[in-house]
Parts: sequence; structure tokens; C-alpha cells
Amino acid sequence: MDVVVENLTKSFGYQKAVDSVSFEVKKGEILGFLGPNGAGKNYGNIRIGKYSIHKNPYKIKQIIGYLPEHNPLYEEMNVIDFLDFIARVHNIPKYKIIPKVMDMIRMCGLDNEKHKTIRELSKGYRQRVGLAQALIHDPEVLLLDEPTTGLDPNQIVEIRELIKNIGREKTVIMSSHILAEIEATCDRVLIINKGKIVADGTSAELRNKSDKGKLLKICIQGGEDEDIYNELASIPELENIISSTPHRFEIQCERATEIEKKIFDICCQNNWYISEMTPVETRLEDIFRQVTKN
Repeated sequence: MDVVVENLTKSFGYQKAVDSVSFEVKKGEILGFLGPNGAGKNYGNIRIGKYSIHKNPYKIKQIIGYLPEHNPLYEEMNVIDFLDFIARVHNIPKYKIIPKVMDMIRMCGLDNEKHKTIRELSKGYRQRVGLAQALIHDPEVLLLDEPTTGLDPNQIVEIRELIKNIGREKTVIMSSHILAEIEATCDRVLIINKGKIVADGTSAELRNKSDKGKLLKICIQGGEDEDIYNELASIPELENIISSTPHRFEIQCERATEIEKKIFDICCQNNWYISEMTPVETRLEDIFRQVTKN
């Protein structure tokens, strides 16, 4: 189901964390949500498919799966018993519970851990159990809050792939302060600052809109660094030489500029040669700083 947010306002006291925000998330899309935390009064409307949070609040809760940042697991229970308990809480029919529990164990890669108590599990496997409990009632929409916090690099890759697989069939909204993880996992990124949406698009779209322009990392050999620097600085389209170390320069220019040919011509005229010329992608972290700096 699609998720539609209309004029949503969220405030505590006089502080508005979200101010008349509207956006839509399609089924099969993973949205990375970057913005402030907070809780308080709610205004506006959220629709999931044909259901409104005002008119159908209980139905909305039934079709949402939620993995909070601090996973509330019962540590003394083993994995199978915990998932059985969660299935009963969701009123899943008795005859469906065992097949559904085993389904989640298989999907979330918990087969070798299913008889262990939750306190015996690593952080990565606890997150898998958290995902299993969020999915066991087959929700249309999955909300993930910091799903990779505290995981080692291998666990992060495993959870990321699991989220991507889930996202093929469901609507996923994911929040994280690890911007590289949002970029690696999500189809689309939405950034909020001071309660307003300040950026919305794919990583590629946000890069194209970025004021940082095009970045190139180049290494030029055969000349003095000062001479090379001065020649590069004389190119009209070049906006900035961000850094320079012996023979190596990182330059910034307008995105539409074909500056590479001019650099090549300068090198030919001075009998220098280029040993490296690599485009540098603007990081999501840089874009986040840029759109939230004020």
C-alpha cells in the first residue's frame, strides 16, 4: 500500500518538530527519513491505502510493522517462543502460527538460533529477531528506526540486504543517523530541517541539485606544483581548488562544464601528463550539511 502524509504537524510545547509536511511513499519503495526526533501533538492526516489515521486508527496499526531503535525483546524467551507470543498478540489464527513463525525464522536467517534464548544472541541476530516480530503479521508498511545501530560491518551488510529484499514487496520508511547507510539502502531520501522538507529525491537527484557542482580528483606529473596550481586556477570555469598535495589536486567546477578537455590541453602545452582524473561523488553527508546549515 502507498503511504500518503498530508500537512502533518508534530510539536512539543511551542517547538514544531514537523511543520505541515506532506509526502508520499509508494509500495515497493524504501524511503530514508532524515530529520529531528521528538514527540508531542499531532495534526494533519496520514493515509495508508484507503485507510485514514483519524477514521481507521486500529486498522492502520494492524497494517504497520515497527522496529524501534531499542528493540524491546524478552531476553529470557527463546526465539521460537518469542515469535509465537508476538503472533498471538497480533491475533494470528492458531493454525497459522507455527507456519508463520517458521517462515519468519527462514526469511530473517534465524534457523541456527531459533532454540537459543534472546539474551544469548549477538546484536545482529537480535535485530533479525526484531525484524521478524515486525513482519510476522504480514504488514503492508514497515517502519525502521536505526536498524543497523551497534552492528559490525558484516552484520550491517546482512541487515541491509534483508531490508532491500523486504522492500521489494512492502513500503519501507527507515530513519538513521548513519547517512551512508541511508544512501546504501534506500531508493529515496527525504530530509527535514526546522520542521520543513528541505530535500526529497534519489541520491543521484540530490547530487544533481547540490550547489557543490562537479568535483574532480586529478594527479598531474612532470611539473612544479606551484606552476600546475596556477595554470589550473586560471581556468575560468574552475570555481575552487579544494585541496592540493604534491601533484594531487581536488577541484570544483560547474556541473555542466567539460573542464577535463581544458585540463588536458594545459598539460599538453606544458609537457605534463595526467596519471589520474577521477570524478568524486558528492556524499549524502555533504548534501545534508548543505541543506540544514541554516
